[in-house]
Amino acid sequence: VLSASGHLDPGSHQRVLMKTGLILLIIGHLSFITGALVHGTVLRFVVSPRDAISLQYAVTNTASIISALLTISCGIAALMLSRYLSPAALKWAVFTLSASSSLGCLSCLLGLAVSIGLTLGSQGRVLLAPCTFANVALAPVSRECPFDPTRVYSSTLSLWAISLLLYSMEIFFSIRCFLLTIDLLRL
Repeated sequence: VLSASGHLDPGSHQRVLMKTGLILLIIGHLSFITGALVHGTVLRFVVSPRDAISLQYAVTNTASIISALLTISCGIAALMLSRYLSPAALKWAVFTLSASSSLGCLSCLLGLAVSIGLTLGSQGRVLLAPCTFANVALAPVSRECPFDPTRVYSSTLSLWAISLLLYSMEIFFSIRCFLLTIDLLRL
C-alpha cells in the first residue's frame, strides 16, 4: 500500500521484507548446497594450479560459496529488519548486504557462464584430467579415477545449470531487498 508520498506504509514494508528475507535465506542455502556438491563430487579432484581452466573452476566455485553466504546474511538481516524497522544501522546493514549480494551473485553468474563455456568448448577434458585411461590388450578400457567418471560431465553441467537459476533468483530478490531499503532510508 502506497502512501501519499509514494512510499510503502510500514506494515507493507514488514510483510514484503519478511517474504524477501525468507526467500533469500532459502535460495542462499540451496546455492550453498549446490556449490558444495559441485566441489565435493568433482572439483576437489580437478583443481590444479598449473591448469588455468581448472583454476577458474575453483575460483568460481569459491566465489559462489562466498556469495551464498552473503545472500544468507542478507536474508537474515532482512528478516530482522522486518521485525524492527526503526534502527538506522540495521537499514544500512541490509542496504549494504543486499548490494553486495546482488553484485556477488552477478559476478558468480558470469563466472559460471564462462566455466560452462570452457567445459563445453573442451568437451569435458578438464573434468576428466585426473583420470588415467589404460588400454590393456584383450581387456576393456580400465579407468583409474578418484571419482566416477561416467556421469561427471552431465552431473557437473546439471549442477551448474541449477546454480545459474539460483543466481538469477538471488540477484532478483537481492535487488528487491536493496530497493526496499532505499525506500526505507528515503534515498
